[in-house]
Amino acid sequence: MITTFEQIFDELRSRPKKRLVAAWAVDDHTINAARLAVEAGIAEATLVGDEKMIRQVCANEKIDASMFKIVPIEDELKAVTLAVDLINAGEGDILMKGLCSTDKYMRAILNKEKGLLPPKAVLSHVTVLSNPQYHKLLVLGDIAVIPAPDLKQKIAITNYVINTAKAIGIEKPKVALVTATEQMLPGMPACVDAAIISKMSERGQLPKAFVDGPLAIDVALSAEAVAVKKLVSPVAGDSDCLVFPNLEAANVFYKTNTMFCVGAKLAAIVAGAKAPCVLSSRADSIDTKLNSIALAALTAK
Repeated sequence: MITTFEQIFDELRSRPKKRLVAAWAVDDHTINAARLAVEAGIAEATLVGDEKMIRQVCANEKIDASMFKIVPIEDELKAVTLAVDLINAGEGDILMKGLCSTDKYMRAILNKEKGLLPPKAVLSHVTVLSNPQYHKLLVLGDIAVIPAPDLKQKIAITNYVINTAKAIGIEKPKVALVTATEQMLPGMPACVDAAIISKMSERGQLPKAFVDGPLAIDVALSAEAVAVKKLVSPVAGDSDCLVFPNLEAANVFYKTNTMFCVGAKLAAIVAGAKAPCVLSSRADSIDTKLNSIALAALTAK
């Protein structure tokens, strides 16, 4: 089982390189992350965007531009569309967001005629978090794409975090369906949805995993809290994955970890498309973008 981002890179070095296509890759963070992925031996990189801007960044950062394939295009929206076209044409395994806005990036992915969304698919954001205060990697959904998931979407999110956990070597992931309480309260829709998904898992309607909920965040992550509350659960206190009731709860948890925990590391992708899509903030660190490339490479077919 992989328990650190360093182990993800070790695993990828033993596999064939994936082909990264970065959309509107004209900023230093994106180009440096692509450089590090190439130097680490985990990817080949194509940068789609204004060639003058790309080469200027390479010159400023002392990066050899010849390590990349540069596809020149001077318009941001057209660059994003072209990057998606390259994935559809089989010329890339991973799509990455560069300096383009999230709405333009997602619009190209979701385009019904030329996008990357299979019929009836649900796109979801999956994050992998390494926190020094927790004993293993945590897989989270959904902090960025689905604001208020309904039951069908929560089932899709659950499947995506399970698949991601399996990609990092967890044979039977433990999934906590997080709510405000571990009590089954019929008046709280999040509790009802969690109970339904848990029962579906018991009946074998989800991929092989332990799925339990409703679970409050303390019992999902703390064995001590589980003991104090005398809770019996195959997941509580040792969760591999957290599925949140809505985007607000997930995003607050994510940003609390990044703001207040020294040493926390992150990776994030959009799952459900024809290829993994790296969707990191334009303000995210180079390390986060590199980790996200690695996670995408690990989950790419």
